[in-house]
Amino acid sequence: MQREESAEQTVDLLAVSGGVLCEFLEVAFHLILYIREVYPAIVFERRKKYNVPVQMCCHPDLNQYILDVLQMVKPLLEKGEVERIAMVISNNKFQPVERFVFEIGSPEESSAALSDDNFLLHTEKSLRGFLLKINTCDALLEPIPPGCTFSILVYTKESSFLKLQENRKAQEFPWVQADEENILMKESTLVPLKSSTTGILKMQLFVEECADKVEKSTEKTAQEQ
Repeated sequence: MQREESAEQTVDLLAVSGGVLCEFLEVAFHLILYIREVYPAIVFERRKKYNVPVQMCCHPDLNQYILDVLQMVKPLLEKGEVERIAMVISNNKFQPVERFVFEIGSPEESSAALSDDNFLLHTEKSLRGFLLKINTCDALLEPIPPGCTFSILVYTKESSFLKLQENRKAQEFPWVQADEENILMKESTLVPLKSSTTGILKMQLFVEECADKVEKSTEKTAQEQ
């Protein structure tokens, strides 16, 4: 009986954690696209999330794409089958120049903690901290080149990927295995932003920045001077 209860608690926590993460990641993705100027500021509008000013895109196609991605990822998060999720910013030659990586761990608390107001407030405070770090990451990163696009990578087990392919909804929004060029980034620099552990949230955020992008930006600045 104890083992069954423990498994049930884990499932409950993973379900709650998956929902919280999807809600957070939607805001984080929009904010990254705004802060890194992947799209012009005019297509974003100011809102508040976790009591933090954020920017959300107004373009319906982009919004739907991000929602579709998260809808497909949510079942994997709820089963604890996602190791990390990355938003990759690529140049106009489809070469990655930045990768915002969200490493995700397993919840550590019991399901009873979910009814504790202080516990939930602590989780919200932690998510607020991540958004604040994204808001200020420009100070740590070099500008991206013009004409960039983005993609979202989900790191999971091959068995989980195959199950996802069998999902009826996934067939309408198909996932493909990432090629090596989207996974590897030559001569990159690691920029840690934030890590946090609460009862339902264990996450670390860092950015991989392409060294070539930095060198090109430095050369351009030197020429302008």
